[in-house]
Amino acid sequence: MIRSLAFTTQGRLHSRDIEMFLMPTLLNDTNLFLWIDLENPTPEETKFVLEDLFRFHPLSVEDCVMISPSPKVEEYQPKEEDKFAPYLFMVIHAVDYSRKDGVFATNELNFFLGKNFLVTYHEGPLRSVSLTEERAVKGTMHIARAPDRVAYNLLDAIVDNYKPALEELSLEIAELEHEALQSPTKKTLGRILQVKKEVVHLRQIIGPQREVLARFARGEFKLIRAHLVPYYRDVYDALFHISERAQSYMDSLTGILQVYLNMSSNQTGEVIKLLTLFTIITTPMMLIGTWYGMNFEAMPELKWSYSYAGVAVLTVALTAGAYWYFRKKKWF
Repeated sequence: MIRSLAFTTQGRLHSRDIEMFLMPTLLNDTNLFLWIDLENPTPEETKFVLEDLFRFHPLSVEDCVMISPSPKVEEYQPKEEDKFAPYLFMVIHAVDYSRKDGVFATNELNFFLGKNFLVTYHEGPLRSVSLTEERAVKGTMHIARAPDRVAYNLLDAIVDNYKPALEELSLEIAELEHEALQSPTKKTLGRILQVKKEVVHLRQIIGPQREVLARFARGEFKLIRAHLVPYYRDVYDALFHISERAQSYMDSLTGILQVYLNMSSNQTGEVIKLLTLFTIITTPMMLIGTWYGMNFEAMPELKWSYSYAGVAVLTVALTAGAYWYFRKKKWF
C-alpha cells in the first residue's frame, strides 16, 4: 500500500493519495515536500517508488527490502553515473511489549531522507507513522515543513513508544520480586529467565539505535538543518535514559534471580534439617529396638519381669531428651 502526501514549505497539506504518474512532477517542484509511505507494499509498488521514481542506490534498496538485524544510518552522495539526489538511508526499530505474551515485538522502519522528500518503508502498521501522519495533515506545529522535521517527529514518536513497554516491564518485575520472596516455584524461575531474556533483547535493540541517533545529535549530516540538531539531541537523550532504565531492570532481575536461588536453597535446607532432626530423635528407638530385637537366650535382662516396661521407659526418656535438647538449641 502506498500513502503519499505533498506539503508546502509552510507545512500545509497540498495533496494526498497522489497518482503515480503525477509524483515525478511534484517531486521536481521545489516549493513542495513529498512524503511517500510504503506499508507492506507489493513488489511492483516497491520497484516503482524506490527504483523508478527516486532511483535510490541498489545497496540501500536491498537493505530496505531485506530485514536488517541492527539499526544503521548511511549517507549516499551521487557519483557521475548515479541518477539519484543526495539522501540519508536509515534503519530504525520500533518496539511493542505485551505482558500477556511477555515478548518484545520489533518492527523495522526504513527512512530515505532527501532535501525535499521522505520515503518510509515498513512491513506492518506502525503507530508512530500513523500518529505523525495525522499531526502533519492537521498542521500541528507545522511539522511537515521539511523532511528532516517529519523524520524527527517519527523518531520522537518511536522513542515515546518505548515508555509504555518499560512500564509494562516494571510491573512484571515488581510481581516477580514479590513472588520470589513469598512463594517461589519453578514457574517463577521460568518467568524470571524469560523477562531477563526480553530485557537483554531490548538492550540489544537500544544500543545500536543510540549510536545512530548520536550521529544525528552531533550534526554529522548536511541534510539535517542546524537548527533541528538540538531536537535530534533531545531524542537521543530520551533514548539514553531508556537505555539506563533497561540496565536498572537487568540489575533488578539479577537480584531477583539471586533471591529466588537463595529462597530455594533455604527451602531445601529446611527439608534436610527436618529429616535430620527426625532421624536423630528416632535414633534411640531404633538403637534399643534393634538391640533387643536380637532375642538371644544369653541376654539376662530379657528374663527380668519388668524388662518390657523398663525398655519402654528408657526409649521414651531418650527420645524426649533428644527432643528437649534440640528445642533448647532452637533448631526447630
